[in-house]
Amino acid sequence: MRHTARLVALLCFTAAVASAQKEQEQRLENATTVLQEILGAPDNIPQDLLDKAECVLVIPSMKKAALVFGASYGRGAITCRSGEKFDGAWGAPAMYRLYQGSFGLQIGGQATDFVLLIMNPRGAGSILSSKVELGAQASVAGGPKGRTAQGATNEQMQAEVLAYSRSRGAFAGVSISGANLQADEDDNKKLYGQKLTATQIVREGKASATAAGQALTAFLNTRTPKNLSGS
Repeated sequence: MRHTARLVALLCFTAAVASAQKEQEQRLENATTVLQEILGAPDNIPQDLLDKAECVLVIPSMKKAALVFGASYGRGAITCRSGEKFDGAWGAPAMYRLYQGSFGLQIGGQATDFVLLIMNPRGAGSILSSKVELGAQASVAGGPKGRTAQGATNEQMQAEVLAYSRSRGAFAGVSISGANLQADEDDNKKLYGQKLTATQIVREGKASATAAGQALTAFLNTRTPKNLSGS
């Protein structure tokens, strides 16, 4: 009888873990879809900038909360190139949250996809180590778009983070200075089955990418297999 009860409890626990992981897997699938669609558009993120990025963070369907001071929030994932000098293959993703508040009254909710390129090791270290305010702990600028980055401004080329958004089919570089980025510890635990920091997942290789995570990194490994930043 006790054996049966333990078995039932184990099955229930396993089902709960699988259900929780499924939500995170779906978010990773959505992030991959967003990235594929944006990079597949004619006037997208310049390839030469993508090839110099140390990390890529994707927030699918970030939402503006109706009637709550214009606050925006979203959940997504970050993945970085492996290796001490970010010169290896793209590694397992970590789940992240992006939050931005403003005091302008916002009517209605509108979903926006965000893609952030982290352009140097210092920016990657800031974002992976703790909660970071973009524009304060890590410089940020709206990224240029097009086939190349030839028209990029000095501010854009010196920024640690380049941000892009897509809403209702419109794609553009966008400044999100003041937004907060933070590792989603609960989602990471649900995804990988253990408590890990973003740095442990992304830089130290202490987690193996799940099926959806492998799809995301496989796409990036195909689209930008080599880091050309020289870092």
